[in-house]
Amino acid sequence: MITGKNYIGNNLSGKGDVKFTTLNPKLNTENPSTFVEATTEEVDMAAELAWDAFKTYRKIPGKQRATFLNAIADLILELDEELVERYISETGLPEGRAKGERGRTVFQLRSFAELVAQDDWRENTFDAAEPNRKPIPKVDLRKALIPMGPVAVFGASNFPMAYSTAGGDTASALAAGCPVIVKSHPMHAGTSELVASAIVKAAQETGMPNGVFSCVNGGVDVGVDLVKHPKVKAVGFTGSITGGRALFDLASQREEPIPVFAEMGSINPVVITPKAISRRADEIAQTYADSITLGTGQFCTNPGLLLTIKDANTQNFVETLAEKTVAISPQCMLHPNIKRGYEKNGEEVTSQKGVESMAKRSEDVKVNDAPAEVATVSGTDFLNNPKMHKEVFGPFSLVVQCKDEEELLQVIENLEGQLTGTLIAEKDDNLDLETLVDVLQNRVGRIIYNGVPTGVEVCASMQHGGPYPASTDSRFTAVGIHSIKRWARPISYQSFPEELLPNYLR
Repeated sequence: MITGKNYIGNNLSGKGDVKFTTLNPKLNTENPSTFVEATTEEVDMAAELAWDAFKTYRKIPGKQRATFLNAIADLILELDEELVERYISETGLPEGRAKGERGRTVFQLRSFAELVAQDDWRENTFDAAEPNRKPIPKVDLRKALIPMGPVAVFGASNFPMAYSTAGGDTASALAAGCPVIVKSHPMHAGTSELVASAIVKAAQETGMPNGVFSCVNGGVDVGVDLVKHPKVKAVGFTGSITGGRALFDLASQREEPIPVFAEMGSINPVVITPKAISRRADEIAQTYADSITLGTGQFCTNPGLLLTIKDANTQNFVETLAEKTVAISPQCMLHPNIKRGYEKNGEEVTSQKGVESMAKRSEDVKVNDAPAEVATVSGTDFLNNPKMHKEVFGPFSLVVQCKDEEELLQVIENLEGQLTGTLIAEKDDNLDLETLVDVLQNRVGRIIYNGVPTGVEVCASMQHGGPYPASTDSRFTAVGIHSIKRWARPISYQSFPEELLPNYLR
């Protein structure tokens, strides 16, 4: 049941005067529920409760936290059709996507539960004392990872479950022993409240301290209150460069600066070799038409930049790619604001000198649908104009036709940090790709060979993050069990008696 209120710990609260509704982008009509934006007082209450809960929760054994995480997963599944229907009404996304994202959310929770049931994730290290060592005796030292404190998590617009209320940031922070305060995304506040109700119920049923989880509604002001609160010790964010950088700057300006782990924009360059184009242009064009339009292009790993070397086959390939891309039926975007952003950013790129729009869907486009578009430009013009590096969030891709390999490498070297880079090549290309791989790996967090960047496997070997501005700290991943390390810090115990050490260091 949707109340429209904020979860401040285990209790619902709606003290504010600012109210809002969510939109059904498919129907372009408001959804029935009204939501109350959290007040500064309510944000303060949530942060204070989280800090009090942290004193207890950080010491709760991993097996008990695992029980909590598994209970959240179970209760999300129990929400069943109510959750799926609300998700669809607030996003315009299909039922299959809703159920797929729910499955991913549950899988992440269970993965972290399995991880923290043991203490190996803490990277425990032991250096025994050597009292007789000359000239200086060696002391006993033991090191482990411990939780940092309450974490503020910002729900992502494009993943209402997997990157939001009970998504990867929340699951990994709770697993580490950190209470979480979620700021729900205003576009899917109802979906967020339903998931929040499952988390709160799970906390109560498994005996977790009140305040281990809160969920507040609101916009920029609520986010600012959260990041500035002295009891919040870290921030998780998935979204735009503008939003992530604003949070990063705000957190850096605090009296006690705190880390912001923001996963932000990316255009995910794809390099296609001349041999690959000459031998399987049609296959590559179809594969990338599907990838560009997948989920209406509303993925941070969308292939927004294709890099080729201009030759006799290149122009035909670009035309085929454009034809196949716009042939795919337009799909609804998450919100009219996102649709407007897509149109504005796309027009800014295509209006630059030397850019030619190869094809843009103009028929059967409903009010919040995104017409797919493919454009092309020379390598020289791309190098001379950084405005073409802009992420166009939606089904858009720019093909850069370089005059030779040297110019192609120069294009990659001049790109900002990216989440992914892809190589589409033939087997007999491989011996000539070493320099390209070296240049590419300096700009990205994940390199794909003969695949597509869309689709992020949730596993230990996944790196979802990259050099700035793809993320604010390229040493960490936002996906997979290693993302828990964002919310933990190392501590060493020197010459400690056994009885004072935590169990995992005895």
